[in-house]
Amino acid sequence: MIKLRSILIGASMLAAVSVHASDGVLDIVAPWEVGSTDPAKAGYVYTRLQIGETLVEVNDQGKPRPGLAESWTISDDQLSWRFTVRQGVRFHDGSPLTAEVAARALQRALAKPGMLAVAPIEAIGVDGDQVVVRLSSPFAPLPALLAHSSTQILAPASYNEAGEASQVIGTGPYRIERLQMPQKLSATVFNDYWGETPAIAKLSYLAAGRGETRALMAQSGDADIVFTLDPASQARLQRDSRLEVHGVAISRTLSLKINAGHPFLADPKARQALSLALDRRGMAAGLLRTPEAAASQLFPPTMGDWHLQALSGAERDLEQARALLAGLGWKADDKGMLSRNGKPFTLTLTTFADRPELPLLATAIQAQLRELGVALVVNVSNASEIPAGHRDGSLQLALVARNFALVSDPLGTLLQDFGPRGGDWGAMNWHSARLGEILQQLLQETDSQTALGLRQEAARLLHRELPMIPLAWYQQSAAVSSKVAGFSIDPFERSYRVSDMRWVQ
Repeated sequence: MIKLRSILIGASMLAAVSVHASDGVLDIVAPWEVGSTDPAKAGYVYTRLQIGETLVEVNDQGKPRPGLAESWTISDDQLSWRFTVRQGVRFHDGSPLTAEVAARALQRALAKPGMLAVAPIEAIGVDGDQVVVRLSSPFAPLPALLAHSSTQILAPASYNEAGEASQVIGTGPYRIERLQMPQKLSATVFNDYWGETPAIAKLSYLAAGRGETRALMAQSGDADIVFTLDPASQARLQRDSRLEVHGVAISRTLSLKINAGHPFLADPKARQALSLALDRRGMAAGLLRTPEAAASQLFPPTMGDWHLQALSGAERDLEQARALLAGLGWKADDKGMLSRNGKPFTLTLTTFADRPELPLLATAIQAQLRELGVALVVNVSNASEIPAGHRDGSLQLALVARNFALVSDPLGTLLQDFGPRGGDWGAMNWHSARLGEILQQLLQETDSQTALGLRQEAARLLHRELPMIPLAWYQQSAAVSSKVAGFSIDPFERSYRVSDMRWVQ
């Protein structure tokens, strides 16, 4: 009763601040809070709502295409890139986009932790109407990094005297009308947009963390588009004739992030044992309602050359898991629980509720590992606790959903996740010199067959060492009102594509 009451209260509160489609406003609801005006922290919200734009865009096949840069070239030594800035573009405050303004925005992005920092950039300068990026070594995926939301180009007036973005003045087809952090944003069409004028003139965005609340808003008509549905809600909403439920496989993997420096988890055999104890097929079918989502490896089939076609491994094998741990000195008591040298095999698993499937999966993992003899404490907290725990060393296990296509070339994400110091959402206290060599070689490899071999070797290494234990491959889902036409899901999650939509007459 308490849970149902909290859901209904949450839905009514969100509905109270919602603007209905009858007012000509497209209401979008998603889990992600608008926590900052800084592109490095919350830039994805502004690019998804088409408020901010980047020099480079990406098509559905992951190939870079012109954005605010109409073209680009690379020098013969691959150390200098020139991006020609599109002419006639204005920011939402009326100021013009120039190469100088774009370069300054990228310099700010480079100075902050983020995707651009993985590139070996020596300098970002200007030559006429071109932004010139100079590198210390070749870096083939640079255009893909410049499509990341943290590199969006904002007007000079967006920044305060300290150089921090205190407001978001972009170049996109929509401009912010009102921002109420961290929950709500409203925007209206920008009449001086350099591209085509959208058919939908106004939009509203609400951050609603509870999956049940989002589903209720879709069903009640308080939202026109609701992203990230839990499996039970998705099945229920599919039966509603007023809604259309969309799903697209994306390059996101649900995984266990492992603190490989923890004495219980340092040996790869211990990580393999935990992996073997997990019933991936059961969780995919019973909790995610998508049996084919069971992950035999870290990289899903959508990642092409990184996916190991011949590999199986989604099957559970408790006996082999027990044997591996016995070989490491773990012994079971009369209740089947493991200990070694007087210390029980107890770990804390941290996850968050922004993705509604994560707490459900965490509970299932807790029960499955208990069968192995491992006592798991589940901590459902804020998503920010995971990077914080990574940095201060306190994290033991985390259940996360990692998008390997944060940029269209996964190299940028892999360099961030599996570098010498690991990554907030990647490896922790684990590093492979060979993997580092492979990723560096791929940065400048031009032969497709050689590159394929390197990607397959990297995938095999990660599968063998398991610094991240894959559980399931993810599908992005959305419920859309029948009043809306032209909806589609961006497989790279860069944009909600509102400018492609229109009201059904």
